[in-house]
Amino acid sequence: MQGMNRPEKIAKIRKICVYCGSGAGTDPAYVAAATEFGAAMAASGIGLVYGGGDMGMMGAVADAVRRNGGSVTGIIPQFLLNKERAGFNGEGLIVTADMHERKRKMFEMADAFVAMPGGVGTLEELVEQLTWAQLGRHKKPILIANIKEFWQPLCALLDHMKALEFIRPGLDFELLVADRIEDILPKLQKAAAAISEAEKDMPPAVAERL
Repeated sequence: MQGMNRPEKIAKIRKICVYCGSGAGTDPAYVAAATEFGAAMAASGIGLVYGGGDMGMMGAVADAVRRNGGSVTGIIPQFLLNKERAGFNGEGLIVTADMHERKRKMFEMADAFVAMPGGVGTLEELVEQLTWAQLGRHKKPILIANIKEFWQPLCALLDHMKALEFIRPGLDFELLVADRIEDILPKLQKAAAAISEAEKDMPPAVAERL
């Protein structure tokens, strides 16, 4: 009927950007979790966007997605091609000029973000997405895979920041937490269902400035 507003298109999870370490860590449970999550993504028809390396956690999640018939897109800056041993990627490896371009492309291609155990780089990527969400630049779901309470110190720090009002009311953000791999996709899908496609993405002009 003419004049009626069309309902907004609900956001869906088609691709997930996974942040994780290029190392494996000392506990085999971390790589096992990455492998389990990669298989779960492929089984659900969800593609992987990740840092492009074939070592450690990155290699485990990408290999699991590929082996189970899923879609993999690696994005890596030129200077890391040899250092992180860029792996084979089903949709091709995207090589960027620098880290800023890499992170922007990862954001643009993904519908949600999952941080698995990792190092400083993983932490930096996660915190940047939280900052963008806090500033209202996007509403894509962000989740930490709290495998064996890996992210518990960060959760405590965020609570501490809120208690001292360095994270003030009105500048809060939603950080999803999953202690089990099987809870990750349901939590992301529930969060995505609450937003529209229009709300999900930051405008290109804004992305260029960040």
